[in-house]
Amino acid sequence: MSYKKTSQGNWILVENENGATLGYAENSGVSLIEKDGFAFKDLNQNGVLDPYEDWRLPLEERIEDLVMKLSVEQIAGLMLYSRHQTVSKKQNHFVKMFSGTYNGKTLDEYNGSLAKLTDQQKEFLKEDHIRHVLLTIVDSPKIAAEWTNNLQAMAESLDLGIPVNVSSDPRHSTNADTEFNAGAGGDISKWPEQLGLAAAFDPELVRQFGEIASKEYRALGITTALSPQIDLATEPRWMRFSGTFGEGVKLVTALAKAYCDGFQTTHHEKGGWGLESVNAMVKHWPGGGSGEAGRDGHYGYGKYAVYPGHNFEEHLQPFLKGAFALGDGTDKASAVMPYYTISYDQDQKNQENVGNGFSEYIINDLLRKKYEYDGVVCTDWSITADAVKLDQFIGGKSWGVEALTVEQRHYKALTAGVDQFGGNNDIAPVLAAYELGVAEQGAQVMKERFRISARRLLKNIFQTGLFENPYLIPEHSEKVVGNPDFMEIGYKAQQKSLVLLKNKQHVLPLRKQTKIYVPKQKIGESADWFGNIQPACEKNPINPDFVEKYFQLVDSPEKAEVALVFLASPKTVGYSSEAEGNGYLPISLQYQPYTAKLAREESLAGENRSYVNKSNTAANSGDLATILSLKKEFPDLPIIVSLTMKNPTIVKEFEWAVESIIADFGVQTQAILSVLSGEYMPSGLLPFQMPADMETVEQQKEDVPLDLICHKDELGHVYDFGYGMDFEHQIEDERLHYRK
Repeated sequence: MSYKKTSQGNWILVENENGATLGYAENSGVSLIEKDGFAFKDLNQNGVLDPYEDWRLPLEERIEDLVMKLSVEQIAGLMLYSRHQTVSKKQNHFVKMFSGTYNGKTLDEYNGSLAKLTDQQKEFLKEDHIRHVLLTIVDSPKIAAEWTNNLQAMAESLDLGIPVNVSSDPRHSTNADTEFNAGAGGDISKWPEQLGLAAAFDPELVRQFGEIASKEYRALGITTALSPQIDLATEPRWMRFSGTFGEGVKLVTALAKAYCDGFQTTHHEKGGWGLESVNAMVKHWPGGGSGEAGRDGHYGYGKYAVYPGHNFEEHLQPFLKGAFALGDGTDKASAVMPYYTISYDQDQKNQENVGNGFSEYIINDLLRKKYEYDGVVCTDWSITADAVKLDQFIGGKSWGVEALTVEQRHYKALTAGVDQFGGNNDIAPVLAAYELGVAEQGAQVMKERFRISARRLLKNIFQTGLFENPYLIPEHSEKVVGNPDFMEIGYKAQQKSLVLLKNKQHVLPLRKQTKIYVPKQKIGESADWFGNIQPACEKNPINPDFVEKYFQLVDSPEKAEVALVFLASPKTVGYSSEAEGNGYLPISLQYQPYTAKLAREESLAGENRSYVNKSNTAANSGDLATILSLKKEFPDLPIIVSLTMKNPTIVKEFEWAVESIIADFGVQTQAILSVLSGEYMPSGLLPFQMPADMETVEQQKEDVPLDLICHKDELGHVYDFGYGMDFEHQIEDERLHYRK
């Protein structure tokens, strides 16, 4: 016998000498089979070493053996991707919306461990055969690890012992009010938003992020990242702009490749796959960045992507030359998510205008056949459910196929080439779709169609090592997730992401203990993604304790040497059911009231959704008033603006009135202060164009990058793609080859 067993609490660690390391739960019913001196897990509990249980065999042979053992019901379960799961008691809307019950008790009534499975999780594992789960908020790495172990133990006890592929949306973004401390650790390392990673213009930084994030994901039990978002952000008003790498196709393509390589690669492993690998699910095929007038496909009012510049092909490049052309051994991104939108009038075969997840042309003809992609295609969440109303986030997004039944939508997506249904916990419509296919094509054809998807889905579970050992040591997870080294590297990335746009008379860097006045932010009533009304408020934009480490914080401009104004990009929504006429409004990138005099008289897609001559005002327009008031009342007081951008912003309304502008894309305030104080030299570059005004925004084409007239400031600097300053000069270095 050349292996040893060690108890890890509720699971057993098995270490084969010169072989695979295994893990199985004590109470799952699984035992070991010994052969040739090695140990193997008897996952189907039949006392025989089946090929899929033999870790010595080639991956394809193991997959094929398991696929042929699966029933239609079990494959249908593999095709499901759960709705959002929370492992948290945080008192926020998201947790309350998605939390389950524990032996019938609500989260508020339950006093036990959050590592226990909810009633709903037990049900979807057993009854619906789900083996792909989306994890969102967790209270700590330790609890996440314990919950993962319980999830895997139950899955191991069922069916053929197929482990669970846990996934996550991006989870490394920052809270501005937290402080970086290299010795403090934290819940997870903090990095800039994806647009901030792009602002560093550095693929190696993005690769490093992927390598660190994948280690943290694996320590949380996560083996699939629902990222990166590699849509070419050609429409500046799009609400998901900040989740992209910007609009320069050469830069986006390079960063897409680096991100996927970083997440998927376990170094020193043959083929790149190993215990540090995390599957990357790139999104959103064929690119979601060209929504008409900037409206987003999460809502019925934003269902159409348009191509007035006939530039559909360029949007494919980050996939074809980036995510599908990896350099570190894993070949291509493991999975692809089509976007909700209807790629309007792009179907050259069937002339169908349906959501991308239902389009045979977009998936089978382009992605599968023309570009030979054979990984998993998973729909975006809830595309098969019924739509509710135009401006509702929670609800179905069955754009273009609203007249079909839920079952028919599943069948249409399967026919188009989809393998998996995001946000669907219910097996029934998948089985109903199977029966529709049997009636139309015959049982043998449909069974093989299901097996094709099963092979792809199982590959992503096998190649990350879950069949050998899906279990975690919670104490190890605590040491890995948010460890001091990772925190420090993430913080430095935040600093690298900051872009200095203006520095008149070299007001920056500020000397230590400069007297600074920071006015409150004024935010009008607005709605969040889910439609919840956020009441108007005033708030302190910065923790005073952070400021005091660099400068003196004073309570009035009269006492100040400098005013520091924190500003976020304008917040407007492009539709309101209470608006007159068709309800459509302009999405504005300026703070002052905006009337869309140059908008299209007729929409490019669908029913007429024109908003010509309609007006809208940013919810945070009060912050502009603060700047202009300071300038008027204290004309000799230098004003520095710290601008957090989720979208390109019209800065001409205030640029003339301020000495300095520093832009960020979601960082800790401490990183901004480190630049203002000269502790760090700014080095970031704009990964997009800053428009001169809303007129150029209205006249640009949604699908064409870099077609704006850019803002030119009072010093003669043009805020174009690739623009940024150090304290003295506009930056000109080797990174600017991405502009070509």
